This record gives sequence, structure tokens and C-alpha cells, in this order.
Amino acid sequence: MVRLDKIVTKAGDGGKTRLATGEPVSKASARVAAYGAVDEANSAIGVARLYTTADPVLDPILERVQNDLFDLGADLATPASPDLKFEPLRIQESQVLRLEAEIDRLNDQLSPLTSFILPGGAPAAAYLHLARAIARRAERDIVALADVDTVSAEAIKFANRLSDLLFVAARWANDQGKADLLWKPGANR
Repeated sequence: MVRLDKIVTKAGDGGKTRLATGEPVSKASARVAAYGAVDEANSAIGVARLYTTADPVLDPILERVQNDLFDLGADLATPASPDLKFEPLRIQESQVLRLEAEIDRLNDQLSPLTSFILPGGAPAAAYLHLARAIARRAERDIVALADVDTVSAEAIKFANRLSDLLFVAARWANDQGKADLLWKPGANR
């Protein structure tokens, strides 16, 4: 159970924060950037959900994803170490497989793609496209972290599948793809 009694601690005033292990690190570290980008993606999904509450298919998926993104943040905030005195929360293969199943579930109901899609359309779709772009940055930040420190393969897979899920979710929110805004190559030359 997480308990947060005091929000303003002033502990970060010197540009440092603490990882889940208690280890102090720079707020500009690759690890903090990675879980910070995950938090941004989660926040963007939260905004999109303002417009999906009436969708009995999409909204529960997004709610589960938001919860899993906290798991991903916890995973990234806990460096691998044989000296850990607690069992770290790690993204599991089952979470990746569930994302894949949800991608397939939504995508099976969508109109076929005939072009790349412009971000926009319904408000939910526009915000889901924004969340997708942020999720792709989070994935890049996670891979950058993996270049210098240990990151679980499942965390990287989850981040990769997340942008795919958000893409099909945005299409779902655009009348199952029927209201997608299609790119018209060279249309404004």
C-alpha cells in the first residue's frame, strides 16, 4: 500500500529525487526521464478519458492501461539490484499479452486503413493521438535508459505495444475509423 502524507517535502529543491530504492539521482537522469515520460502519457490518457466514459469497450481498456502505466513507472523507478530488500514491481508478460489482445479486439472492428491518419477527429481521438505520440517518446526514453542501465525486456515490449494500442484506440474513438482524418500526400503543393 502506498501512503503519501506530505506532498511538499522540499527534498527535490537541489535537483535530486529518490528512486524506489531510496537512491538519490538527478532529476535529469535517463531513469527519471523514462518514468517521467510514462507519467506524461498516462496523464494524456486521463484527458482522453474525459471523452470515453460512455464507451463500454474503450474506457475500461484505457483504465487498465492507466493502472499498468503506474506499474511501468514503478518498474522503471526501481533499478535492478541483487541487494534489493523488497520484491520490485515489474511489468509481466501477461500485461504485454493483454495489450496485444486488446489491440486485436479493437482493430478487428475498424475500417481498413487506406492512408496514414492525421491526429484529430473526435476529441477522444485527438487526445489519444497525443497520448500515442507521448507514449512513443516514453518508449524512446526507456530504450535510451536500457542503453546505459538494465531495463526488463517486458517493460520495453509494453512501451512498444502501448503506442499501437493508443493508435487503434484513437481510430476506435473516430467512429471505428470511419471518421479518421486521412493524410493526402502532396495535397497542398
